[in-house]
Amino acid sequence: MRVAAFDCGTNSLRLLIADAQDGALTDVVRTLELVRLGQGVDRTGRFADDALARTLETTQRYADLCREHGVERMRFVATSATRDAANRDEFLNGVRDILGVTPEVISGGEEAALSFRGAVSVLGSDAETERLVVDLGGGSTELVLGDGTPMSSFSMDVGCVRLTERHLHFDPPTEAQRAAVRADVNAALDEAAAVVDLSRASELVGVAGTVTTVTAHALQLPRYQPEVINGTRLSVERVLEACADLASMPREQRAALPYMHPGRVDVIASGALVWSVIVGRVRDASGIDTVVTSEHDILDGTALSLAD
Repeated sequence: MRVAAFDCGTNSLRLLIADAQDGALTDVVRTLELVRLGQGVDRTGRFADDALARTLETTQRYADLCREHGVERMRFVATSATRDAANRDEFLNGVRDILGVTPEVISGGEEAALSFRGAVSVLGSDAETERLVVDLGGGSTELVLGDGTPMSSFSMDVGCVRLTERHLHFDPPTEAQRAAVRADVNAALDEAAAVVDLSRASELVGVAGTVTTVTAHALQLPRYQPEVINGTRLSVERVLEACADLASMPREQRAALPYMHPGRVDVIASGALVWSVIVGRVRDASGIDTVVTSEHDILDGTALSLAD
């Protein structure tokens, strides 16, 4: 069955067209645009007109791709920014008019479950391994612990766009601004740890653009290479060093990195700070000494759900 999954977050709108068979996916098209739908939502509680226009324009291009490739079933999921925006119906109605399917505003819990399913679909199930999958997005970050299937999850309202807009107003960010981001993440993790037992994690898996970019930076890749990034296992120390470096770089230096997407330049410092706090807290709680990066996440989980 040829399926199309749309993942609309705070920063990006992604499309996966794939052939689904026997619980596996064969990619036909995998693409993303950093549309920044959640621009200003943390402050205003509403979608900005220009952000809506950018996102719907990209949705139309993706619809054309779906027609071109003969998609049989599609699912459009929207996450943190859409959960928060008071004028979300304007966006959802626009998507419905373009695609002819009803877009879903999924809960943080469902977002976590889909991310977990996508990540483990390529890592393999192992009943002996309790994986903590972390999906670090633009508006929220999902934690889900499982041993092949999710056992517990929590959605934190911290993400690279949200915390950039809230705290990082200088280039490069000041130490006081970086400390404010870390404080917000630690407070969110205090809540999350009451639901998701971080000490049980025998493996930490990070997904989504911030994590893959930090990994590319740690590896000093000559360009963005998903085939190299996917499945990479790095020491905690190397991940934390890469995060600290990105969080203190001036914008011009970040923009010059060969693996940096232009739409991620202004939010990677915040994302790196979020990831560094999570990695440090999980290490302290569980004793893990390595971190795994996966290029597969909620987008893959959504595509797989269409074949259920």
